Amino acid sequence: MLSKKMQDAINDQINAEMWSSYLYLSMSAYFEDKGLPGFAHWMRLQADEENMHAMKFFDYVYERDGRVYLKPIEEVPTDWMDTLTVFEETLKHEQKVTSMINNLMEIAIEEKDHATQSFLKWYVDEQVEEEASVNEILDQLKLMEGSGHGLFMLDREMKGRSAESADSSEE
Repeated sequence: MLSKKMQDAINDQINAEMWSSYLYLSMSAYFEDKGLPGFAHWMRLQADEENMHAMKFFDYVYERDGRVYLKPIEEVPTDWMDTLTVFEETLKHEQKVTSMINNLMEIAIEEKDHATQSFLKWYVDEQVEEEASVNEILDQLKLMEGSGHGLFMLDREMKGRSAESADSSEE
C-alpha cells in the first residue's frame, strides 16, 4: 500500500504528466499553424507519450491499493516566438519533469518504498532519453539558427518519427 505522502506526490505527478501532454499538444497546434507538419507530428507523439506516462502512474496507484485524485489542468502557452524557442522551452520543461521524478524517488527512498523505487527507475531512465532527444534537436536548430532550408529539412525528418519509436523506451 502507498503511504499518503507517496500517493499525494504521485497524484501531483499525474497532473503534471497530463499538463505536459496538453503543453505538447499546444506546441503541435502551433507548428501546424506555422506549416511545419513534421514538428507538429513530433509534438503530437510527444503529447501521446506524456499521456501514456500519466496512465502508467494512474494504474500504479491502483495496483498499490491507492486512490487517484484528478485535479484541474492549468492553462498552457499557445504561441511562441519561433521553433528554436519552442525547443528551448521543451528542454526546460523536460528538466523540470526530471526534477519532479527525482523528487518522487527521494520520497520513495525516504519511506523505504522499494516497489515505488523500482517503478520509478523506468521514469528516471526515460527522462535521460527525453532530455537527450530534445537536446539533439535543439543543437540542430541552433546550428541552422532556427530557420532557412535546414528547418524544412529537419521538419521532413521529424515527420518520420513513428509512434513505435516514441514507445521504444516503454517496458
